[in-house]
This record gives sequence, structure tokens and C-alpha cells, in this order.
Amino acid sequence: MSPSSLGELLDRFEENFRARGELGASVSVWWRGEEVLSAGQGWCEKERSRRWTNATLVPVYSATKGPAAATLLMALDVRGLGPETPVREVWHGFPLLEATFGGLLSHQCGLAALDRRASLWNHAEVIAAIEAQVPAWRPGGGHGYHPRTFGAMLEEPLRRLTGRTLGDEWRDRIAAPLGLDFWIGLPETRWPRVARLYPGKAAAEDLQSGFYREFNAEGTLTRRAFSSPRGLHSVQEMNDPKAWAAGFPAMGGVGTASALAKFYQAAAGAIDSPLGDPVKRALATLRSSGDDRVLMQPTAFSCGCQLDPLDASGRKSRQLYGPSVHAFGHPGAGGSHAFGDPDSGVSFAYVMNQMELSVMPGPKSTGLVEALFS
Repeated sequence: MSPSSLGELLDRFEENFRARGELGASVSVWWRGEEVLSAGQGWCEKERSRRWTNATLVPVYSATKGPAAATLLMALDVRGLGPETPVREVWHGFPLLEATFGGLLSHQCGLAALDRRASLWNHAEVIAAIEAQVPAWRPGGGHGYHPRTFGAMLEEPLRRLTGRTLGDEWRDRIAAPLGLDFWIGLPETRWPRVARLYPGKAAAEDLQSGFYREFNAEGTLTRRAFSSPRGLHSVQEMNDPKAWAAGFPAMGGVGTASALAKFYQAAAGAIDSPLGDPVKRALATLRSSGDDRVLMQPTAFSCGCQLDPLDASGRKSRQLYGPSVHAFGHPGAGGSHAFGDPDSGVSFAYVMNQMELSVMPGPKSTGLVEALFS
């Protein structure tokens, strides 16, 4: 970490506004227990009625998954359970006898898409659909990203373990002790601080990629995974306070870049936190990798987080999370991105309101990561 790399990162952040259509955005970098960069600028809406600041809140879609997974892992850990615990030990109706929490959290259970119609807004309905689902593959048959069902598969065992919602556990056990302005279930008092999201547009070449070809074809696993449970399929719906308040663990988090980066500072072990060593190990340890049955490209997952996949020689095939093979985090739809690196002690987060149409982080955030480690 050097002043020059932080300066380059800030230059690229500002270049996003000049050349890449950025509207409002924040970036935060923590290093060895201190926030060494925090920048926010732009506007909360296209009408330019509210300036974007470091304290602006914004929905981050699947960047919620890392904090949500940590919440379940912590609830398991305090009861002497963990990634190797069979899911059915907690959730008796889970459809896979042999599944462990490690397999569930690393997208190996084949439950990414549901045959039975269920509404995202009706937890009991979603759980009934999951319990009735024939898995698309069994543990040991590979992995595939669970974009939406992942949330209910965290929420149900968490409720069985604690009698509380995952959002409440997150707030009381992790977020409040760390002072994190990140919410899985946003209180009404904070609604005025939320920026408005704007959808991205696809370039013609994007629509020809393997993921978008599958996503746009009727009946494919990819399309079904991103459409079940049903609800919250448009960005307009995510701008509704009802969505912010609902606390969906797979996609409903709302917060600041600083809070996300500090969470990963804790998860990477760079600051004291309520996260015990077993939880931190589970978030950082690779459990599945290879061709992703849903995202249609190589991916790698720990218990709830993503890592960069490695090639046959053990080198990274991409660097969404920087150069370290041990760095882990999670992106969110539209471009939000956050991770921690135990090797360097660095953690990073970027959030914005002008989305890109990309299933993985796009150039607005990857340029920042590249500068950070330059």
C-alpha cells in the first residue's frame, strides 16, 4: 500500500465521472485497521437535488451475501456447529440429506432455480418450494451460483437457530459492535439517505456472451435461477422503501462503501471483531471452483464469498479481488464490489447508483482495484 497507489485509485475514481457515466459513487479502502481512503461524489439522482456524500446509502444487491453468510456462520459457531454440519441437523425439511452448510454456502446444492412458483415476499412459500425442489445436481456434481434462493437458504436455518431474522442478528451481533452503516432491513429513519438506482444498458457484444445468451433463452437454468423466487426483478422495485426494509439476505443490503470495506477488514482479520476465527476461516477458504452451471464461466466460492478462480498452474485467471490468491469478497448486480485480502491487510469497497449491465464487476470498479495494487 503506497500513497501513489491511493492517488492513482482516486484519479481513476474521478475519471469514472468524466468518461464512464458515473452519477454518484463512493469508494473506501482500509489497511491494517485504518481507513486510508474514503471518497464520495456525484448525485443521488439524475435531477441533482441531493449531493452524494460518503454517508450516502445505496442498495448493493448481491454484495449483501458476504455479510449475510457471516451472520449465519456466526450463529452456527456459537452453537458448536460449522461448515461440516449437515443442513438437516438444523433444517429438517432441507431436500438434500447429504448437504452440509459448507456445500450450501458455496453454491453446491443444485437449488438455484425453483419449479414451484413462490414469491420472494413470502418466506414460508419460498421455503416450501425449496423443500419440494428436485436438485438440478447433487453435491459432488459441481457448483452453480444461487442468485436468489441463497437468501432463503440462509434465513431459514438462522431463524431456526435464533428465533430471529437474519437482519436483526446481523445488526446486533456484527454491524452494531463494528459501527457499520450497513443494513439488511433498513429502518425508516434512514430512508431519506438512500440514493436512487438507475439500470444499466447492455452493449451488443455483452448479449452474445455465454451468460447473457443463457439468461435471455426461455427455460434455461440461468434464466430460471435469476427469476425464482419471483419479485424484485426491476431496478424500479429496488428503489421502493419496501425493498430496503424487507431485509433479503441475498440481495437486500443497503449501506455505505466505508461500512462494507470495514466489514471485510474484520473478516480478513485486520481488526478486532465479533467474528471468531472459525467464521473468518470459512469466509476465506475455497470450497468450490470450476465452470459455474449458472454464470457460465469459471467461478470460485468459499462459504458465502467469491474468490478469483485459478488456472491449471495455480495462477489467477482474473483479478477482481487483487493479486492475492487468498482475497475474498462479493460483487453486486450493477457494479458494487467489496473484498478483503488477508495477505496485505487491505479491504476495499465501491458502491454506486448508475448501474452497469454486467454479471461481474465492470471497468468502473476493476480499474480501482488495479490501481490499488499498482
